[in-house]
Amino acid sequence: MELTGTEHLPNSNISRRTPEAQGQIPWKAPGGTLGELLEAAESRVHQLRLSAGRLAEAAGKAARQPGFAQALKGPQVRVIAEVKRSSPSKGAINPELQVSDQCRAYEDGGAAAVSVLTEPTRFSGRLADLSEARAACALPLLRKDFIIDRLQLLEAKAAGASGVLLIARGLRPTLLKALFDEAVSLGLEPLVEVRDEAELLRALDVGANIIGVNNRDLETLAVDDTAGRLIPLIPRSCVAVAESGYRSADDIMRIARRGADAVLIGSELSRSADPARTLARLTSIPSTGDARQD
Repeated sequence: MELTGTEHLPNSNISRRTPEAQGQIPWKAPGGTLGELLEAAESRVHQLRLSAGRLAEAAGKAARQPGFAQALKGPQVRVIAEVKRSSPSKGAINPELQVSDQCRAYEDGGAAAVSVLTEPTRFSGRLADLSEARAACALPLLRKDFIIDRLQLLEAKAAGASGVLLIARGLRPTLLKALFDEAVSLGLEPLVEVRDEAELLRALDVGANIIGVNNRDLETLAVDDTAGRLIPLIPRSCVAVAESGYRSADDIMRIARRGADAVLIGSELSRSADPARTLARLTSIPSTGDARQD
């Protein structure tokens, strides 16, 4: 069953005509770690406004990049391999990580795409990592950050990204729609990340065709099996990405049975002494997208 009109998500009491789906209920800004990260993003955006013209010019000159969504489709579950030095939940993971070496290893190991964390305050990332990744490999690149403003999209485009992360919980519904449309207009493919049925419907309503389900609650940092619950609800016309907590082939097999097209793996690969070999063991799991609705 495709989610259209007044249809309900299976096993859910939320329809696309409810206020939750349409963003008509008051939106409450997130707290906890996610709230802190969004506040830090606001400070960085304030500084970006001083160079808005330069960013627009650089984005306009940027070359077209490899397709992100297309790279995540196939008979095996695709792996988005992440460049990740640290995180709020784990602390230091690999502070000395060299982006070029890591991306080449990911390409050698069979990654479908690379996620580059550019958030500086809690993830030790930087925008230059994205440019370095683009110079090092030919894979599609996802800019993973806490994006709240179109200027960050211009940054991503200019630095060589194919896609950008938009976190539904972190964005007022009208802003999610505006940023989604702006990203598409720039030639960027948004991965819209969700945590519950209402956010999934919101992602579908803005037109998302790449939907990530994060097992980690970014406000509390707790990890659960949200992907196992929500991925079967994602229409097969969309790319379904499972995020957080995937370390082994068995982990990927379990989420493959729920219909995941791709998994995003960060800590396990970033701290590996041999990321290409570690990754190669995770890239041959058959996809079973037919577990999802039509």
